[in-house]
Amino acid sequence: MSHSATSPYVAAMKTLISKILASVVVALAIALAGSVPATAQSCLDNRQIQEAVSSGQIMSLADVLASAGIDGSAEVLSVQVCDEGGGLVYIIGVLTPDGEAQNLVLSAQ
Repeated sequence: MSHSATSPYVAAMKTLISKILASVVVALAIALAGSVPATAQSCLDNRQIQEAVSSGQIMSLADVLASAGIDGSAEVLSVQVCDEGGGLVYIIGVLTPDGEAQNLVLSAQ
């Protein structure tokens, strides 16, 4: 059996493994993002976030992402606004275009 005959099989397996790993990474990112408030942080609920944005206390999520140079191709998985050391920060779970899950901590003010 020549190597070229197995190439489509190998390519299909690599693709399948990549998809499975990406799913595992996303699941871990969501689980880790959910554990962030379990620390000593105080986080705002959705209504409080909306009120803080409307009153100008914090920037909108879009403005924070733009000011940090995060392009629109990063998929947002979760968003929290929490008090960290006396200042409000966005804790944003994102999935990058290459499938990597990351938690970003960006100033909300």
